[in-house]
Amino acid sequence: MGKKAPRTAPAPSPPPARKFPLWILPVVFLAGLGFVLFAIGLSSAEYEVDESPPPMVTIPGGTFWMGRVDGPADERPVHEVTVSAFEMDATEVTVGQFAMFVKATGYVTISERVPDARKYPDADPAYLKPGSAVFVPMEADLGGPAVWWRYVIGANWRHPEGPESSVKGKKNYPAVQIAWDDADAYAKWAGKRLPTEAEWEWAARGGLDRKPYCWGDDKNGEDGKWCANAYQGKFPAEDSGADGFIGLAPVKSFPPNGYGLYDMSGNAWEWCSDWYDPGYYAVSPKDNPKGPAEGAIGVEGERQPQRVRRGGSFLCDDKYCRRYVPSARDKNPPDSSANHTGFRCVKDVK
Repeated sequence: MGKKAPRTAPAPSPPPARKFPLWILPVVFLAGLGFVLFAIGLSSAEYEVDESPPPMVTIPGGTFWMGRVDGPADERPVHEVTVSAFEMDATEVTVGQFAMFVKATGYVTISERVPDARKYPDADPAYLKPGSAVFVPMEADLGGPAVWWRYVIGANWRHPEGPESSVKGKKNYPAVQIAWDDADAYAKWAGKRLPTEAEWEWAARGGLDRKPYCWGDDKNGEDGKWCANAYQGKFPAEDSGADGFIGLAPVKSFPPNGYGLYDMSGNAWEWCSDWYDPGYYAVSPKDNPKGPAEGAIGVEGERQPQRVRRGGSFLCDDKYCRRYVPSARDKNPPDSSANHTGFRCVKDVK
């Protein structure tokens, strides 16, 4: 007969299950909610949201002479253009208004993203981090390269001069460090669009025919005071602030033009919808021109097409960059941003 299996002691009974203390649930919930609100508070403390829509001005349609006889080659030939009526933001889009867009959509601007290394094959890998161009005052030769610009890691619309800077308390300042792609995204969200170059110049002139400035013939206006936020002093070393501001100014700091538009001259560059081509004026249609189908390659050594920007900025100096006049053209790649570049929007009149 085989051996009997040894008898084993019965397994001990498991301890009674411990009841979960239900009182801890609201504590956990409140703690989690507090953390979320704290995180949101830290983020929103960087800026103030303006939930009111930007005021708009109706710009009447009309015909004008676009360009400047004595201007640079890309402002010639002066040619007649007819523009249909449209509405335009009375001011540049402000920090508070752009913050509302970001709050509503979660949009991340170009300068907050990691640059695409394929687009910048010669770039130092140390600089392939989110950031943007920032103006740095210094003594420099105006005939040489623009060494007063630096790529600053951490510079973006929330921190225009770099991570230590802030837009807190500046909700009525123009939103800057805005790339064309960012401006276009905002415009679409707002049910608007970026102005064509022709619309922008027609609006900037404010009903004045072929005047050198948005306000008329005199650089400092009829009363001898500056009518725009530009650069006075020794560029790029020191801005004297003779116009009342060193750096950006809040919107509406200067009188509006004849159409009720503020800061069409100086303060911050403004993106237009057009691709840039220095020879476009020679082939531009008369009625509602929208710019070339694509941007010119190789302009001043640039390796990618550019979008037009208009209006100049607080860095415009008569001895170096007199581009705060209504005829002046400028351009930059659509993924480029800087602490003197913003935008305003338009929409068609229904």
